[in-house]
Amino acid sequence: MTVPLAAFGNDALPYTIAIDARKLRDFGIGTYVRNLIRELGRLDEENRYLLLVGPRGQGTLRRLPENFRQVVVRSPVYSVRELIRLSWELLRLRVDLYHATHYVLPALVPCKAVVTIHDIIHLLYPEFLPNRVAFLYAQRMIRRSLQRGQRIITVSRNTKDDLTGYFRMEGEKIQVVYNGIEDSFRERLSGEDLDRWMKNLGLERPYFLFVGNPKPHKNLDNVVKAYARALKLHEFPHRLVCVGDRDGVEFKIRQRARQAGLGERLLILGHVAQEALPAIYQGASLFLYPTLYEGFGLPVVEAMASCVPVITSNTSALKEIAAGYAHLVNPLDVEGIAQAIVQCVTDKEHRESLCKLGQRRSQDFRWSVAAEKTLAIYREVLDGTPPES
Repeated sequence: MTVPLAAFGNDALPYTIAIDARKLRDFGIGTYVRNLIRELGRLDEENRYLLLVGPRGQGTLRRLPENFRQVVVRSPVYSVRELIRLSWELLRLRVDLYHATHYVLPALVPCKAVVTIHDIIHLLYPEFLPNRVAFLYAQRMIRRSLQRGQRIITVSRNTKDDLTGYFRMEGEKIQVVYNGIEDSFRERLSGEDLDRWMKNLGLERPYFLFVGNPKPHKNLDNVVKAYARALKLHEFPHRLVCVGDRDGVEFKIRQRARQAGLGERLLILGHVAQEALPAIYQGASLFLYPTLYEGFGLPVVEAMASCVPVITSNTSALKEIAAGYAHLVNPLDVEGIAQAIVQCVTDKEHRESLCKLGQRRSQDFRWSVAAEKTLAIYREVLDGTPPES
């Protein structure tokens, strides 16, 4: 689908739209940026897109149309330097619309602006930040984006509600656009291909899976405790496999596993290539994701699409995304998580029901839809259409 120029006004020339893609290589926001840009490349062949990438992001996105160009910006995220450098780039490049893909806008915004705010975990859980300055920075930048941006995109209703509640504001210019997942998670691997991936990754089935970084709100400590407790309630052969960057916390996780008597039952894979994730999900018997807070929860939908039963939290956006399609638990209730694990292990009908329900729910989240809605928001902002009340 190509959006015609007429959709942007009868006399409009192609617009120049800049997108902050400096987090291109990250998980979470990086996944959002990569897939949004790829889909915009399929949708819009007429407007000019400038992708503001960091030095390490060059070449990450390939085979984009000719109306997409990468511009290297050498300034770190969450810094004073970025506020100044981005202002200069937007002025120099004569941008008509700037899409900030996380909550920071430059010091000077010489054009119309759309801001995506994925969550406000920094404000709701300030204890997870390194210091008070980081909290004040996040608070000020989010407030400024809410005031300065013509439209705010949130990836869930939960994040929209968090914003309107925390900042005591009306939500008329906040629009919810759900994330999608890549089609590779929906494509079933053959038994032979799956076995090959398992061998290459050093994995043996059966296993339970956790995917996430080492941040405190991911709640991995309680996952390990609940897994150990479930083993005491009912013996099962499944190991616990943890995927994600473990720098700085691996020793603590292994120490917790030793204290719980898990021995070799805990396997820490660490960071894995994106192309390996579909096989890792499809090889799992159960996906554990009882995190404390999520703005969306991509791993939950990826597991659902992979036909893996999911245990996740009854809080934040996870409830919005997964209620009625996964087994919901209180993320602080170790005993409750353990009992959920046991039920999924022992009740085949429950497992199969969660698989079917999860697969059905995953169909609601597609990057093509997210890009279409985002492009419609660009059009509204460029046309000066006021937000719906």
